Amino acid sequence: MHADTIFAVASGAGQAAIAVMRLSGPASRDLLGALCGRMPPPRRASFRRLRDSDGAELDQGMVVWLPGPGSYTGEDAAEFYLHGGRAVLSGVADALVALGARPAEPGEFTRRAYLNGRMDLTAAEAVHDLIAAETEAQRRQALRQLDGALGTLYGGWADRLRLLLAQQEALIDFPDEDLPPEVEAQVVAELAALHGEVTAHLDDGHRGERLREGLVFAVTGRPNVGKSSLVNALAERDVAIVSAIPGTTRDALETRVVLGGVPVTLVDTAGLRETTDEIEAEGVRRARARAAAADLVVAVIEAGDEASDGDVLAANKVDLGGGVPDGALGVCALTGAGLDALRTRLAEAARALTDSAGPPPLTQARHRAALQEAVARLAGAQVADLPELRAEDLRLALRALGRITGSVGVEDILDTLFARFCIGK
Repeated sequence: MHADTIFAVASGAGQAAIAVMRLSGPASRDLLGALCGRMPPPRRASFRRLRDSDGAELDQGMVVWLPGPGSYTGEDAAEFYLHGGRAVLSGVADALVALGARPAEPGEFTRRAYLNGRMDLTAAEAVHDLIAAETEAQRRQALRQLDGALGTLYGGWADRLRLLLAQQEALIDFPDEDLPPEVEAQVVAELAALHGEVTAHLDDGHRGERLREGLVFAVTGRPNVGKSSLVNALAERDVAIVSAIPGTTRDALETRVVLGGVPVTLVDTAGLRETTDEIEAEGVRRARARAAAADLVVAVIEAGDEASDGDVLAANKVDLGGGVPDGALGVCALTGAGLDALRTRLAEAARALTDSAGPPPLTQARHRAALQEAVARLAGAQVADLPELRAEDLRLALRALGRITGSVGVEDILDTLFARFCIGK
């Protein structure tokens, strides 16, 4: 499959003024020449009339010839900037198939870029995250990873592990040689330092993963304190039914908002109280479960009531004249009073939960699993009874790091990873 020449529409689906079609593979030059009649100069947009093998005109547009290895995929490639009608795209696609190309599979362009050494797996994953980014914070995190921040960090650890392994192998292979005593001390010290750095990297509060996936804020409180009204006000649309009848909300209702540049799912939960109603009781159970699993709990009370447990306390219905407990924010979902202050508090909390200042954060569960294995192997190496056992632990730690960037043992995850991509990328 890697030797095939592939094509796909890289722009969005549906009718548009301009559509971009990509071509990559060993026959790209021949196919481009066959459609255009004459080759454009490399890396310059050129106007051409595209014709099929029978000479029928397909479209008039711009084409770019991108000879490898200096292309996205590392192969000979081309791009067509066509009119975005379905008939145009269908005609050009049919002409390419007739010339021997085939439609690309999801993520195949980026997969080829990885296989041709144009990027490591962390950068490939960042491409997907950048396409899926909903907010500025997600975009910044994905770009940082695409620029190689994570790959550089893990590559540096791998280089240090290789040196450690070489030193350890020397101690094993030449036990009778008069090796400097500092070699053993250097191995022990560097091993401890590496173990500490990787452990600290893992202990990041899942900030990168939280930003990538989005946070969950549960809105809790007893019936009729205005939880649903508050969720509607924060979402600026009617998400939940609002009623004066206690127990109206039976199930958890979700809505997506952006707070502090972070995507947040607000969960409106059932009112917390003891009840003999079987359905409402199940709603209360689910509300408690969602609160326990949430990244943050917004506890809503009615102004004048006592404070309640929660990460952020909102005293609603201040228009009725009730007092606001210390540490709470007085709000009124009906009039909008205090909502800006509440949004600001929630935005600050969202940023604090996802703050990625300092070293690049972990963004993928598979990275975390591999690093946890590396930490376990480094810990084992520190207490190994025999030098051969220490060397084996170092080798396994190095292998775990290699699986993150794709330098070793990743064949079994490639299909899963790139299947998430859109076609054309």
